[in-house]
Amino acid sequence: MAEPNETPWLNDDEQRMWREWLHLDAELLATLNREMQAEAGLSNPDYQVLAVLSESPEGRVRISDLAASLQWERSRVSHHVARMEKRELVSRLECPDDGRGAFVRITGTGQTAIERAAPGHVRAVRRLVFDALTPEEVARLGEIFHRLRSRIGLSAE
Repeated sequence: MAEPNETPWLNDDEQRMWREWLHLDAELLATLNREMQAEAGLSNPDYQVLAVLSESPEGRVRISDLAASLQWERSRVSHHVARMEKRELVSRLECPDDGRGAFVRITGTGQTAIERAAPGHVRAVRRLVFDALTPEEVARLGEIFHRLRSRIGLSAE
């Protein structure tokens, strides 16, 4: 255990793994974003918003709940939703029981967009991630990700 004022530097293996993780995250998201833009005209953030909305029983979510679900700042959600509104993928609805609150609702255009994008997104995720792993590795990574999320206070749903 390191002294309180001593930095517990990463060893060579830890440093190599950490950098691989960061590069994988950046490269995977960039690749998924490029492919989805080319195939469906959506960005990863567009897809994330539409996925949450399309999975909601009412097709709408409070902005604050959307921010929490995506792990985004509320202002980022508001700005992104405004851009998506211009493309008629979503709309905002006032919250009848809270004058300061608002809902984001998926539109017909947004529903069509997510339905068009989802198959390509799933194919890309399968090709880039799951086809490279055995079922045992998938299970083990799931356990590891759950444990890591628990350490940073995120619920594993």
